[in-house]
Amino acid sequence: MADRNDIELLTLPEELRRDAEERRGQILESDVAVLCLPDDAAEEVAGWVEEADTRLIDASTAHRVAEGWTYGLPELEPGQRAAIHDSKLVSNPGCYPSAFILLVRPLVDAGLLPEDAPISINALSGYSGGGNSLIGKWENPENGLDALPFEAPYALYQRHKHIPEMMKFARISAEPQFVPAVGPFRCGMRVQVPVHASMLKSGATGEQVWEALYDRYLGEQFVEVAHLQEAGALNELSYNPEVCNDSNRIQLHVAPHPSGHVLLIALLDNLGKGACGAAIQNLNLMLGFEEGAGLPNSL
Repeated sequence: MADRNDIELLTLPEELRRDAEERRGQILESDVAVLCLPDDAAEEVAGWVEEADTRLIDASTAHRVAEGWTYGLPELEPGQRAAIHDSKLVSNPGCYPSAFILLVRPLVDAGLLPEDAPISINALSGYSGGGNSLIGKWENPENGLDALPFEAPYALYQRHKHIPEMMKFARISAEPQFVPAVGPFRCGMRVQVPVHASMLKSGATGEQVWEALYDRYLGEQFVEVAHLQEAGALNELSYNPEVCNDSNRIQLHVAPHPSGHVLLIALLDNLGKGACGAAIQNLNLMLGFEEGAGLPNSL
């Protein structure tokens, strides 16, 4: 962003960032403000701009399913880019939901997966997704966590904050079972959605599932649908959660099972397509710039 000459970046000095009046003045001076705030602070800012010309991109969860806000996932459906371009208020998607929705929504739209399917999600994220507290915990050499070879599930006893947007924008009616985990790496993400054969439309095949994804995302800059591969053609590196790091790319895979089951897999950078990359993509659309401006590694 700092290297771009088509926008002027307004920022506050570190010592003024908690000053509400300074923050309010800076936001109302801008054409588009990108919010990286807690939910309650983001809701307060939304009130500031009601009668102003400033447009918002909100990275918090406060407005993901709120009335009057446009969901900032350009690849969601035909017309979504135009909606983002025209919107005053855009909610930046969550990292896990971006992956889940891009995997599942085309299957629901194609009639291959019913809206009430009992879906489960197994997801693995780099520890940077937990913010400064988790980064500090994992990178503190006294904890020795960086040497741990395993992933650690979390949020097992609560309804995760991403569930509402997953359901709304994937167009599913049954709440999915979501099992997130943090891994011993800073950035990267792998989201897996196992689909039992009984959940699919009668007679549906793994190839049809793959075709639904391929057809939906054909020509997309940042969404890659990997070739359908036969069993045995893959190895332990095929689904590396860090493969899309430092980019705005997301890779989608379909792994069919001989029994008719299908495993859907998405790989992305939790801080790229899962966060700041998506925000820049939305900013470009809102301002009428080329969608990939300032973003590395389009496909």
